[in-house]
Amino acid sequence: MKLKLPPILNMKKAFTLIELLVVISIIGILAALALPAITGALVKGQMTQTLSNMKQLHLATQQMALDGLTTGDTNLAWPGDLGGSWGSWATNLVGGSYLTINDFAKLLSAAGRPTPGGSIPAGNNNAVLAYAVGENSEGSTVFLSTANYDYSVGAPVPLNASNRPYGNKDFVIFHKAVDGAIFLPKQSNATNLVGTSAPLLN
Repeated sequence: MKLKLPPILNMKKAFTLIELLVVISIIGILAALALPAITGALVKGQMTQTLSNMKQLHLATQQMALDGLTTGDTNLAWPGDLGGSWGSWATNLVGGSYLTINDFAKLLSAAGRPTPGGSIPAGNNNAVLAYAVGENSEGSTVFLSTANYDYSVGAPVPLNASNRPYGNKDFVIFHKAVDGAIFLPKQSNATNLVGTSAPLLN
């Protein structure tokens, strides 16, 4: 003989519309709180990768300049000693077998601002800017920076918010003395970051 439960005990449990809306809104609030932290971590990761790329560019350039000193070849030098031209620096760096064309393009790229390989990249539209550092430049002279940070000699300027990939989030500077760091946007006006060289021109 089957027992019949009262109708109130026989009903299946289900979420009400109000309960579902509350759960969805809680998930939305948690996602909104977590998003800035996730975005910040992604930016820091990209900055660290760019810093590593700059180190490789610095090592290749330094090796080229050292070879020029030992062999007397004036085509192998720091970019400032090659007339401050992007083309001279890039051509000699790739042509001297210090970097392949594709590796050079990768080192100038960042997520959101890729540099196509296959030919020597032009000086504009890269994630990394190079400056006309010479053999006699001090170690504190800025050699490389992310493209969102640019300065006229002696006058640092705020970050370019529209300049991909980093905008006004953070920026990276690499000095001639083999040291680089990631900086916050508010540090872009710091006078101690300014070197004595100008950006390389095409």
